[in-house]
Amino acid sequence: MHRPIAIEELPPIRAVILSHDHYDHLDHAAIRALDGKVDLFLTPLGVGDRLTAWGVAKDKVRQFDWWQGTEVDGLRLTATPAQHFSGRGFTDGNRTLWASWVMEDDGLRVFFSGDSGYFDGFAEIGRRFGPFDLTLMETGAYNAQWPYVHMHPPHTVQAHQDLRGRWLLPVHNGTFDLGMHTWDDPFDEVLRFAAERGVQVATPMMGERVDMNAPQEGARWWRSREQEEPQAWTRVHASARGPAAASIRGVMPDHGKRGYK
Repeated sequence: MHRPIAIEELPPIRAVILSHDHYDHLDHAAIRALDGKVDLFLTPLGVGDRLTAWGVAKDKVRQFDWWQGTEVDGLRLTATPAQHFSGRGFTDGNRTLWASWVMEDDGLRVFFSGDSGYFDGFAEIGRRFGPFDLTLMETGAYNAQWPYVHMHPPHTVQAHQDLRGRWLLPVHNGTFDLGMHTWDDPFDEVLRFAAERGVQVATPMMGERVDMNAPQEGARWWRSREQEEPQAWTRVHASARGPAAASIRGVMPDHGKRGYK
């Protein structure tokens, strides 16, 4: 997938929020390139230390535990729980925190899941902060071998409903090839489960502008792209829909969990 815009083409940015320190979410070269354009970096605990080690000024970095937050130009941002893990090597596992984020601006409420498996924390976040006008929900890189750190599409839809969301915008798909499913499977599957439950889903093309006050369904752009370049996107398809769809509210093990209440 071609990047919709180069970093050097971006305008000045007031603040960047980070969910955790895995390589596909925290890239050293990208942070260094963004540093001159960004006023503030908002991170979970420990992730900010990585930024300052890379040369980002300490006064530009703010770090938060779950349920902590800050206000930037009237926008309220709160780090909230997620069920995942962290680390960038063999010896630093879970030494930094991971998080989802709540964004509140007057009457508008937006939720960003970061990376997370399905867990009861979504319902608690929905109780404390919901309902949400828009939820940016992970759906991609899932597999039956790791349902506790990445959500399958039915989990994504259930989490959105737990959060008391209005519009769902699926993210974490169509870019990095980290799962066994085909690249377009997350889009089709989340739409299928959302339709069964009457959930509104926005599917903007990569780089397309989204009006958070008035989201739109958008075109099914991945279907036309697959028809244009069928061989480029063909992969072995090892779907794990059945077990995930049948056990949305299954018991979660300790991996990736942390007390959040």
